[in-house]
Amino acid sequence: MTAEAYEDVLSRIRFELSGLYGYEFDAYVCDDGSEDYWQLLEQDIRHRYEGLEHVARIFEFVESRAFAIDGDSGTAGEADGRYRIYSSLRNNVFAYPAWGVALARVPVFRQHGLSCEDFVFARDDQALQSFLAFTAARRREQDRRQVTVFTDTRDGMERQIEPITRTVDREDVIMDEGLKTEIFRAIDQFFAEDRSFYQLYDVPYKRGILLYGKPGNGKTTLVKSIAGSISAPVAYWQLTEHTSSASIQEVFQAAVAMAPMVLVAEDIDSMPQHARSFFLNTLDGATSKEGIFLIGTTNFPEQIDPALMNRAGRFDRAYEMTLPDEELRLAYLRRKQLGRLIGEEALPEAARLTDQFTCAQLNELYVSAALQWHTEGRAELHALVRAMRQELDKSRRQTWLRDKPDSAVGFLASGH
Repeated sequence: MTAEAYEDVLSRIRFELSGLYGYEFDAYVCDDGSEDYWQLLEQDIRHRYEGLEHVARIFEFVESRAFAIDGDSGTAGEADGRYRIYSSLRNNVFAYPAWGVALARVPVFRQHGLSCEDFVFARDDQALQSFLAFTAARRREQDRRQVTVFTDTRDGMERQIEPITRTVDREDVIMDEGLKTEIFRAIDQFFAEDRSFYQLYDVPYKRGILLYGKPGNGKTTLVKSIAGSISAPVAYWQLTEHTSSASIQEVFQAAVAMAPMVLVAEDIDSMPQHARSFFLNTLDGATSKEGIFLIGTTNFPEQIDPALMNRAGRFDRAYEMTLPDEELRLAYLRRKQLGRLIGEEALPEAARLTDQFTCAQLNELYVSAALQWHTEGRAELHALVRAMRQELDKSRRQTWLRDKPDSAVGFLASGH
């Protein structure tokens, strides 16, 4: 965009705003990279927030309407009104009249494609300050009912807002009671309204725990129960081979803006070597974790950098999520109400037969029993467990493709 075009767009938007609302608007630029009010605007557009007004389209022949599957109105994808159509964030001017603020995401046509420039307009400094405080309060209230999901991708950081549609009760977490009590006590102390524990004992207001163990042993269930039982924002960060110093900085900046909050770093062992030093330095920063309860998870603790655990202020404690013993397996199967399908008297036998099963495999046993009961009117415990063990053994030996040499699957099929 040339300087002349830039000035022309600003002038036309300001003219439109002043004509509509009867006072002049100044243009502002954000220097801290915050996107909170843009994300809030996008949600307000989709849900037709009463305090938002559409002012004008910017370019006449550039798309200014958008559509998406409406996740609130039933089965996605059906052709009977399941799609929500609304004004697009791009190529439109929107105003919050009560606050004297307007926002515009302007398309910019460059040599190698289309990009956007973001503009913020306000009646004066005080109006902008009040609006930013208002949006921060709204975002925090919304963050308590939804989860921010960060994913490191080849093309940079993806940030999505997901509603909390199903919470996990603390009673659904089947693990050693002593360990469970210790973890939830730390969580409850951190998010206590008066923060008296941290003030009384002069403890820095930040905490980090690492959950490790084989897949399927309850790490995700524990994290979901934490997210559903606290009155604070929660963010999930999916680390990948594309994690970089830039994405680390972006996530922690967003987390500090949401603090006090929980930041879940999933699969922390996936972090590439070149990003680990920056990550460690970020954890060591004086204020980088202020108000953040950091939960790291990994299925491969042997791949975790020892420097994460050998210095205070990074991860304070590490908890192993072990295979459930017979007593815990019995508690889990009772919680799932497997007794409705095989009889309550058979539950101890089920717990004994499922030695070395993870919680995920116990859940699969319940699902298999429910399917058999639904289709055949019976659920045969021994046969179900035997079939699951056979499949698990094949998976461990990686023999499932070799059992039938004359058959072919997917791309292995040729000449047919």
